[in-house]
Amino acid sequence: MPSAYHEALRMLARRELSESQIRQRLARHGHDADAIEEAVTRLRNERAIDDARVAEAIARTETSVRRRGRLRVRLKIERAGIAAATAKSAVDEAFDTIDDDALMEASIDKRLHGRQTIADDREFQRMYRYLVGQGFEPDRIMTALSARKQRH
Repeated sequence: MPSAYHEALRMLARRELSESQIRQRLARHGHDADAIEEAVTRLRNERAIDDARVAEAIARTETSVRRRGRLRVRLKIERAGIAAATAKSAVDEAFDTIDDDALMEASIDKRLHGRQTIADDREFQRMYRYLVGQGFEPDRIMTALSARKQRH
């Protein structure tokens, strides 16, 4: 069985992982607590593990590729085992260069398949639930959807 350090390096070669994710995966692979602690400390000292960097990478992917809202991005980062303060900082930084409303409008446009208006109350409710699930703020969703509904 490879050492915890070498196994963690192999994991990190595939993708960025948080310290918490590395710890969980090494434990699942049967490494004892001392070996995990030693490997994580060494990786942290070598800057192979950096939760702030991982948080920024998740934030970039979630906003640019998946077009998620602020709340969903922050939740995704925290689920990776990253501290709430680090998650907030990464989300704030990612959204400094993004127009939240334009991101939500792009989500609405994609969901409406090119139509400009919302057909009925059922579609309005479906769109609302979808956008809340994507992490957009409820008051902003209502404003955007109401504007779309009034157009016809």
